[in-house]
Amino acid sequence: MGLILIASALVLQKRLRTIDGRGYKSYQAILGHYDYGSFVLYIDHVQSDPFAPPSRLRARVEQGRACFPQRLYSSRVRQIALSDFITRGFATAMRRYVRGRRGTGGSGVVRVDEGGQEIMERTSCLVNDDFVEIRFSLGLPAAGRRCLGEEAEGIFFSEIPKLVESSLFYSAYDPVAPKDHVEVCEDQEVLREELAPNRLVAFVANGSVLPRESGASDRPLSGKGVVSFTSPDELEVELKAPNRGVVRGMGVPEGVTVIIGGGYHGKSTLLAVLSRGVYNHVPGDGREYAVSRRDTVKIRAEDGRRIEKVDISPFISNLPFGQDTTAFETDNASGSTSQAANIVEAMECGTSLLLMDEDTCATNFMIRDSRMQRLVPKEKEPITPFIDQVRNLYREHGVSTIIVMGGCSDYFDVADTVIAMDRYRPKVVTGEAHRLAEEQPTQRLNEAGGSFGDIGGRVLLRLDPYRRGKLKVASHALGSIEFGSERIDISLLEQLVDPSQARAIADMMVYALRRGYVDGRRTLGDIIKMLFSDIDRDGLEVISPFRGQHPGDYALPRPQEVAFALDRLRSLEVRRKGG
Repeated sequence: MGLILIASALVLQKRLRTIDGRGYKSYQAILGHYDYGSFVLYIDHVQSDPFAPPSRLRARVEQGRACFPQRLYSSRVRQIALSDFITRGFATAMRRYVRGRRGTGGSGVVRVDEGGQEIMERTSCLVNDDFVEIRFSLGLPAAGRRCLGEEAEGIFFSEIPKLVESSLFYSAYDPVAPKDHVEVCEDQEVLREELAPNRLVAFVANGSVLPRESGASDRPLSGKGVVSFTSPDELEVELKAPNRGVVRGMGVPEGVTVIIGGGYHGKSTLLAVLSRGVYNHVPGDGREYAVSRRDTVKIRAEDGRRIEKVDISPFISNLPFGQDTTAFETDNASGSTSQAANIVEAMECGTSLLLMDEDTCATNFMIRDSRMQRLVPKEKEPITPFIDQVRNLYREHGVSTIIVMGGCSDYFDVADTVIAMDRYRPKVVTGEAHRLAEEQPTQRLNEAGGSFGDIGGRVLLRLDPYRRGKLKVASHALGSIEFGSERIDISLLEQLVDPSQARAIADMMVYALRRGYVDGRRTLGDIIKMLFSDIDRDGLEVISPFRGQHPGDYALPRPQEVAFALDRLRSLEVRRKGG
């Protein structure tokens, strides 16, 4: 990179006054870097018109002035947590100091990638020994297609300095707040690492608040009716966090766990918390000390999805007309075939824990009772139900399963642990469930044949992000990713929780192409490992086409969600490894 020239902020002020009332393209004159004394403002991109994507800016404060203690960003997890804290501080200041929309289109709107209840690696803020930098966007104000230079001057010389002063300096905060944010995040990370050595797949601390405000809000439910979590004695364990110390709560052991209980008693709520336990949460969320293995995957049926050469033979075989299920493909999967493919794809990219809720599963995939087995014998039924493979998954591949099951007691026969939810309080009923299974045997036959078998990989042959010769990649909230000439439906990927993760996935696909990782020889899993290796080394912004300028709107997805997005690409072309 060449020498960066930094002009005085007075130069920016003069330029804004000069272009006031001119055509909107005159805003291009303000591109550049400006010294405000206490910080430097980088205007990296100026939008083409008031309705175009907003302009991209950065504000940087030298660490010698920002004065954040080095202990708050001394490790990667602490750096992520402090960056998250500062981003939220900037967003809070925005709500206080920014007037909002004023003029045509998005005029006057300031945005920063604040995120929700999760603390995850983002590119909205960067903290290191040299500086603190916030990346944000601004809709440059206009009346029609005329520059409102005077309004812009107010934003640049009144609002933005207040935002920086209120968020990018350690002195702007009560010292307890960033310390708590960093330490709570670090504790969750360590607790998650303690699961496997203790042969646990999940942990929920006593006192956790599991219910959310509503289906539209991820904030904790509050009020007199809230029941805080209390572990049953049989599952209570102690884990040690570096900052909080000993944390007591329910440890869910490896193996097969079945969660039962009446409707509205908290079964699905508990499962949802375990699903989100792959992420760290902000202080006060209620789930700060509820963690799951980081490779946990929520499985569901997904009617209509495309499947490309997935080996679903452990679950489905002997299809009519001899269709091969070791490299199964369809453009319109049924509930059972989609759920089978989802499990195998999760194993291909690595998982040690599957979560399932009967409400979103295909019934004929989960169970075939004894009466149905007699009426439709195995030789006429291609599906081997999950109940007959769940123990093989654990025994052969070390994959545990937690299932919410309210309507089928047959799973008592294969469960290591049975938890009954009663008014949001868990109770261990494993012994009683096993006694019932012995006293009232189901008389159903195991149809698995004794083994799950090996899971091979798939080689990615090509990706095409172009439409009519032009690169076309974009994300649409959490619903879909536009990739070339098609849209990838990601609306049912329940553990994808932030639109900025979807943006990252879209550009990760393009990055893999540009780096030559999609070469017709590497498996999908190999490519994803290389992607995340680059991100671990160079940071998430390595995937951005705006690297070095404004890569401010990414949040890090997990490898699992990147793989699942690729699997839902209808133009995906793969071959079985070795095939």
